[in-house]
Amino acid sequence: MDEFTAVSRAREFVRNIDSDAVPVPIEAYAESVGAKIKYDSNMRPGEDGCSTLFKGKLIIAVNARDIPQRQRFTVCHEIAHAVLGLPSEHGANSWSYAKRPLNEILCDVFAAELLLPVDKFKPLVDDDEPGFRTISSLAETFQASLASTASRFATVSNMPCAYVLSEAGKVKYSARSRAFREMNGWVVQGAQLPSESMANRLRDGGRVGEPEEMEADVWLSNWTRGGVLVEDSRHMATWDQTLSLIWFEDGGLRTEAPDRRMTFERDGLNELDGVLSWPGKKRRR
Repeated sequence: MDEFTAVSRAREFVRNIDSDAVPVPIEAYAESVGAKIKYDSNMRPGEDGCSTLFKGKLIIAVNARDIPQRQRFTVCHEIAHAVLGLPSEHGANSWSYAKRPLNEILCDVFAAELLLPVDKFKPLVDDDEPGFRTISSLAETFQASLASTASRFATVSNMPCAYVLSEAGKVKYSARSRAFREMNGWVVQGAQLPSESMANRLRDGGRVGEPEEMEADVWLSNWTRGGVLVEDSRHMATWDQTLSLIWFEDGGLRTEAPDRRMTFERDGLNELDGVLSWPGKKRRR
């Protein structure tokens, strides 16, 4: 199974529930697959939950010690296993994206679609500024984690933007908007956080305020078109994870490639060509 199939199945599932409630009703989700949610206070820290059949009924056990946002994600994740028919491969480090098997990642994708349905979430993304101030507000509205909300923000946005998750100072995952994909903007998995980035300074214990502008080639692989990116990042010291949102604002990218050729030999990144294709919209205050 691939990510496209997981997303398609999740959106079909949400349509069948047909609820206008925000935050979304996870109890209705569970009921639709014949599951009962049980909150277990005996689970260890880091043990999110699991599902099992008991007398023919699906029981979703959730760690009662987790915060509500995490509990909601766990329920949707376990529903994903049931709907997609993917066996569980839960490990001790559920918080670590780098160590998650493909089945678990696909169920995470499914869960994010359930918690942040595109028809309810995207209009709010389109109406607001990019950055973690907006993402934090949306996460509170939908009772979802900051990471899943940031990833969804980048995925559904009309702007050329990307969400980057790094762990222990290395890029582990990125999600790109359609406009960002069309211009072949790319952040390479496994690369070290750029030394000039806000994300790297935060991980080193620095303090930052508002989103910052920087040359696009700070983040993008062998980028030859120049221009200015805006970055906003947050660091989660407990897990040594850094969440970054990067985007081009209207007028932030040159329409022609610059004369000089930039290389990133120090990071071992591959060359990519950019194609500019998106509607302009001024977003900066």
